[in-house]
Amino acid sequence: MGKPMCKNLIKANHTLIVMDKNKVPTDELAKLGAKVVSTPKEVASEAKLVITMLPNSPEVKEVALGRNGIIEGTSTEMTLIDMSSISPLASQEVYQELAKKNIDMLDAPVSGGEPKAVDGTLSVMVGGKKEVFDRYSNILMSMATSVVHVGEIGSGNITKLCNQIIVAINIAAMSEAMVLAQKAGVDPGVVYEAIRGGLAGSTVLDAKAPLILKRKFDPGFRIRLHIKDLNNVLETSHSIGVPLPLTASVMEIMHSLYADGLAEEDHCSIIKFYEKIANIKVGN
Repeated sequence: MGKPMCKNLIKANHTLIVMDKNKVPTDELAKLGAKVVSTPKEVASEAKLVITMLPNSPEVKEVALGRNGIIEGTSTEMTLIDMSSISPLASQEVYQELAKKNIDMLDAPVSGGEPKAVDGTLSVMVGGKKEVFDRYSNILMSMATSVVHVGEIGSGNITKLCNQIIVAINIAAMSEAMVLAQKAGVDPGVVYEAIRGGLAGSTVLDAKAPLILKRKFDPGFRIRLHIKDLNNVLETSHSIGVPLPLTASVMEIMHSLYADGLAEEDHCSIIKFYEKIANIKVGN
């Protein structure tokens, strides 16, 4: 996700200083004019705005607050925009520590997966001070078509968790329907065309049904990453006393797929769980 987002920032004529443990993306970005450094501290020492895109809460805490982290690299006012999808509580914890050094922060997770990161059409949901959001919303728009301020710090990740609930349950519902159609002898592709313009139509349906019908399960968004997000969903929901029975059911489906060795496939592979229990295959 980070590499194509950086490319879109470069296309928008922003000057980048980049760091990643993996040299492959940074080498590619260097060819496009980015300066490569070795630690988050070095990035923060040279930039007034730092953007992070990381796997989960522990990595964000390490990069922001750990040894040679962002917090060690700044002696003047700067802002961190964390675009990772992490626990809202972790966002608030990092924010509180950075505030002690006069560092502002926005939590700004994205929706759209790698394809929309590549073409710069991500949706960004942003938590933090409104004046900080207003200062940097145009930069975020270099990577997105929708950038919405949703509340105080942590609200961005709450919104992303809501997004991930809806996406996961949509894919599961679509999978059930397509397996039912296939087993009943009705072409799932025709069913898709028939329902996509009605109330059952959705962005999820249009994005994932064609992939399933073509048996294309290359990752746009991996099963293991959706499991990570749903772990954060359930941890957050349990902490505030909100039962999420449908989310919990889809989580178990995803864990079954993980156990079957499908962790690196796209989350539309949820259909393979239903195919397995119905003893049928959808599509080509």
